[in-house]
Amino acid sequence: MSHEDHALGDDPSAPSVTDPGSAPPERTAEAALRPRRLDEFVGQQVVREQLSLVLDGAAGRGRSPEHMLLSGPPGLGKTTLAMIIAAELGAPLRITSGPAIQHAGDLAAILSSLDEGEVLFLDEIHRLARPAEEMLYIAMEDFRVDVVVGKGVGATSIPLDLPPFTVVGATTRAGLLPAPLRDRFGFIGHLDFYAPEELREVVRRSAVRLEEDLEEEAGVEIASRARGTPRIANRLLRRVRDWAQVKGDGRLDLAAAKEALRVYEVDDRGLDRLDRAVLGALCRRFAGGPVGLSTLAVAVGEETETVETMVEPYLVREGFLLRTPRGRAAAPAAWTHLGLEAPEGGGGIAPMLGRF
Repeated sequence: MSHEDHALGDDPSAPSVTDPGSAPPERTAEAALRPRRLDEFVGQQVVREQLSLVLDGAAGRGRSPEHMLLSGPPGLGKTTLAMIIAAELGAPLRITSGPAIQHAGDLAAILSSLDEGEVLFLDEIHRLARPAEEMLYIAMEDFRVDVVVGKGVGATSIPLDLPPFTVVGATTRAGLLPAPLRDRFGFIGHLDFYAPEELREVVRRSAVRLEEDLEEEAGVEIASRARGTPRIANRLLRRVRDWAQVKGDGRLDLAAAKEALRVYEVDDRGLDRLDRAVLGALCRRFAGGPVGLSTLAVAVGEETETVETMVEPYLVREGFLLRTPRGRAAAPAAWTHLGLEAPEGGGGIAPMLGRF
């Protein structure tokens, strides 16, 4: 890669362009591309229809809707839907997150300041501290909090009534939510990965908001490498725009899209440098596996958690990687994608495949 190409790329310490997470500096750019109403939201048809019924029913009764839980992988639109819910209700939106609430007092302060009908968005709700979680149970069900005044034997619990409000929780790991908390949500919606045609529509609408003329073939190319995630699709669109502005003629055409994605090391299957490094280590160093996760992470110079949360989900979903009781193993598609020939017997994979 030339010096000029490197200047266009992300900082080596920055997250990959295919990371479904969102860093703080990027959130301003994301906010400009978010849909404002439910009928503008692309994809997730089942969840949209269900949400529409819940919201319209509550509006018809003149009451706040039941509490809602949105689950699914990062980057699929949980925060956007929370904002849309508040907009559809014509209600204020209060945003916080599980990690930000470490004590029950933190949550009590937020709850006691809510106005009637307000929407409280709790991102990463599965990371709430246990004392705050138990307070939230009562607040969601009975619309009250118990405020403790004093300390020791002289402490007194004073019940504080709350106006009706709606909690919208978001989680990437619904399985970590305790059953008592999960049961207090009247509506639970699961967001799935997007189909390529849905991502093409996301990219097209985002290009309009950015006031860019995106050629259809370029939109198809970006959508096909976005790993089924709108956040990644929008990020790739902005990177293609940068390339077209700096090195191209300003047009967002197929050639610009392909060249920009080459600079950012995103191949035609949406794999980035780290994805290919994991598959390369698995196939070249360990003959296809199986190999332990920690050993594989050391081989590519990354933390175990990074490989497990950022790399594995997509590789498994696309059929490149197998998670077995004996460790991680390369699927036949991994060898083909890297242009390698699988060893005799599939590197120990064929005998294992017969056991599942």
